[in-house]
Formats: sequence, C-alpha cells, structure tokens
Amino acid sequence: MNWDQVEGNWKQFKGKVKEQWGKLTDDHLDVIAGKRDQLAGKIQESYGVTKEEAEKQISTWEKNQKDIYPPK
Repeated sequence: MNWDQVEGNWKQFKGKVKEQWGKLTDDHLDVIAGKRDQLAGKIQESYGVTKEEAEKQISTWEKNQKDIYPPK
C-alpha cells in the first residue's frame, strides 16, 4: 500500500486512524485530509512525541493496513 491510496481513500481510512490515535479529533482528521506530513504533525502535537516517533508509528500503522487493504 502506498500513501496515495490512503490519501485517495481518506474517508475510509479516517476511522482506522482514529482507532489508532484516539486523541485526534474529527477536525484534526479534516485538516490532515490524508496527507502523511499533516498526520505526523498532529500526532506530534497531540501525543507530545518527536517527529521520528510519529513517523515510526505511521509506518507501523501503514504496515498493519496492508492486511486490510492489499496493494492493487
């Protein structure tokens, strides 16, 4: 799965993102709009983690989504 799939199907992924990062509000998710850098920034802001940690969390989450949304 590449990030273009997430961005293109953001409405479907919003629920999965919220499951993983429950502190993110619907307003945050609307601002993120499927953009990885925006997601990383909001994770940093909401959870008080470094950019590197936010990226690591996103990468792990992304790998887990491959089981649900296999590459086309």
